[in-house]
Amino acid sequence: MPSTPHRDVWVRADRLWDGVADRPVDGLGVRVRDGRVAELTTTPPPPSGGDTVELPGCTLLPGFIDCHVHTLDERLDTSSAAYQTLQALPALRTLLACGFTTVRDLGGAHKPLNTALRRAVHEGLVTGPRMLVAPNILSPRGGHADKSPELAERYGVEIGTLADGPDELRRAVRLQARAGADWIKFVASGGFSSPVDGPDDTAYSQAEMDALASTARDLHLPCAAHAFDDESITRAVRAGVRSIEHACLATSSAYGLMAEYGTFLVPTQYAQSYFLARLDDERLWADQPPKMRRAYHRYAEELRVGLRRPAGTDVRIAFGTDAGMFPYAESWREFPTLVGNGLSPLRALRAATGVAAELLSRPDLGRIAPGATADLVALRGDPFQDIDATGRVRWVMQGGRPVHGEERGGG
Repeated sequence: MPSTPHRDVWVRADRLWDGVADRPVDGLGVRVRDGRVAELTTTPPPPSGGDTVELPGCTLLPGFIDCHVHTLDERLDTSSAAYQTLQALPALRTLLACGFTTVRDLGGAHKPLNTALRRAVHEGLVTGPRMLVAPNILSPRGGHADKSPELAERYGVEIGTLADGPDELRRAVRLQARAGADWIKFVASGGFSSPVDGPDDTAYSQAEMDALASTARDLHLPCAAHAFDDESITRAVRAGVRSIEHACLATSSAYGLMAEYGTFLVPTQYAQSYFLARLDDERLWADQPPKMRRAYHRYAEELRVGLRRPAGTDVRIAFGTDAGMFPYAESWREFPTLVGNGLSPLRALRAATGVAAELLSRPDLGRIAPGATADLVALRGDPFQDIDATGRVRWVMQGGRPVHGEERGGG
């Protein structure tokens, strides 16, 4: 990201939540210097002591972190790399405007284009959240991320980052590392949008997952596993993944194992709720694979029950939306969805701040404290009283630079 100015910025809202405390505090302001939080104080800034940002009626929080996005449209997997990349730019701007100053992009089926997006954001060429990326989604042939099996059958062209067996998986992990991976993403189960398999099909054997995860560990790369049901989760957790994505069909057995191993859960609940609520929307399904709608019909009741299970567990829940499966501007709706399924507002907000930062091994993010990166978001209202306030973003600062919204200020 471009360098930040040396001039201090004083930010004041009606209340502030630091990402750690159990509740927000009234009247606490933040002084930002050189892209970092310098201090929290109740003392007004001195005259001509820097730029002042006044945010009346707002709550100031750490910048949100979305640990599961797809900025590249998977429907464009056969389009040119340039077009796919350009299509991602509005998504990045939208996510930042929604208060997400950091995202983990968990890849696409084919070309590792998100590494270029990560660099472009870092260098200030494009506007968007700070990015950590898994370049591609590793999948078996016939698995969730084997996106066009009919092309392989007819023309011998495979669309996906496909690997079968321990040796192919080791090579695939090393190629991901060569492409610039921060994370390794693989499918442990099938999915609802899969061309071939289903959400309760298991993608890889234990030996295959062990080989994949151990190779990633050798390269100091954490693994994220797409997994919906108990068997796929159990194998992935035993292999040593850092996070399980989705787990919407999991039972207490799988959650107990995750808690035992310290595995994070990224539940992506709004994405599931989005499709469940629209099962009769003919316009929506006209643009989706017919198999996907049938799968949601088949598992509808299991999903509705399963989405309420994480709230009753001790699993560390990190916020993730699966943005790209639904409009990016609706990413904030993961917050009320989590609360509607039993999480407290505090736990939901921590999922998108401190817990997400812990998952990503970024202790400088997800909190407002001296020395932390100055990522701030101001919401109209109080999300501890009304979680829908997460959808009312007034102002965003990223790395000490205001990047969205208007404010009253001076200096």
